[in-house]
Amino acid sequence: MKISLKKKKLASGKLSLYIEYYKGSHIDNNGIKKHNRDFEYLKMYLNGDPKSPKEKKENKETLTLAENILALRQADVIKGKYEIKNTNKLKTSFLTYYTQLKEERYESKGNYDNWDAAYKHLEKYCSSSITFNEINEDFIKNFKKYLIEKALTKSGTPLSQNSKYTYFNKVKAAIKSAYEEGYLEKNILKNIKGFEQGESTREYLTHNELQALATAECKYIMLKNAFLFSCLCGLRWSDINKMIWSEVRDEDNGFRIIFKQKKTDGLEYLYISDQARELLGERTNESDRVFVGLKYGAHFNAEILRWCMRAGITKHITFHSARHTNAVLLLENGADIYTVSKRLGHKEIRTTEIYAKIIDKKMKEAANIIPKIKIEL
Repeated sequence: MKISLKKKKLASGKLSLYIEYYKGSHIDNNGIKKHNRDFEYLKMYLNGDPKSPKEKKENKETLTLAENILALRQADVIKGKYEIKNTNKLKTSFLTYYTQLKEERYESKGNYDNWDAAYKHLEKYCSSSITFNEINEDFIKNFKKYLIEKALTKSGTPLSQNSKYTYFNKVKAAIKSAYEEGYLEKNILKNIKGFEQGESTREYLTHNELQALATAECKYIMLKNAFLFSCLCGLRWSDINKMIWSEVRDEDNGFRIIFKQKKTDGLEYLYISDQARELLGERTNESDRVFVGLKYGAHFNAEILRWCMRAGITKHITFHSARHTNAVLLLENGADIYTVSKRLGHKEIRTTEIYAKIIDKKMKEAANIIPKIKIEL
């Protein structure tokens, strides 16, 4: 066995120190070489780019301590006393451990936000001093019960089914990670069932409703242009809001946008229609925002609803409804689901399949397949 000290760069710029126990390799059933490794995370960190004498001193002291721990682990192996699970880990604070996992996901904005939201409920549910010694099946079951009976949103309403599903899964992921890293002596999730994922309503506009909205008055022309642009191309508010002119390409064979999705950080190449390009207006400096003055907040959200009312639309429409509208209109007008999935930047096709259910033509046909009957009342 080879034991070595390793470093992992975190989103914060710091370096997390951990010990790797390399136990050789094997060939799996497919003939692929697999390496056998275990890890012990020391919860010790170095400044990624130390500049001040203080930061350099901190790095030196932390690294010395980590190397001493490494020497002890190596000595244990030599003496034949090595065990994967370290009893000292049982005394680690669960919330501290969870926080570390959360920070490691900082660059994945949507995922980080979910981990952070789940953490806020964990803080309300249990003491900050609780350690892995106190984490058992009842702790997890009671947290699930807390999400059902006591947890509330910021506005004081019970959590939605999908929120309960998401938050419970984040805590389960933390528990699973802790077990794999030796902070728990047994897998306490084995007999615990999670929440079923709920199917949320995706409000969208029909083509006729979109036409009515396009001709109705909106107090803020920039908001109107941005919303209609989203309906035509499917971009999220976050990507429209940050869009700058260098991302907009006016090419000989059409127009497209080359940008990084804020949610997934994936690079996207999105062709847009002539009409969508017209909504962007005249090009200015490459570093300028395309939609100057666009803001997200209660004021603009309320204006979207008032705009809809002027157009005779009573649905609860938000800016994100424009993205749903784009998906539905594409599918209704013959675009295949794979193309729609790529245009929306979905990582999984099953995310796009939700829209296919909305416009299922066979279901519409089935509604009128039974011949009319004569009814007398």
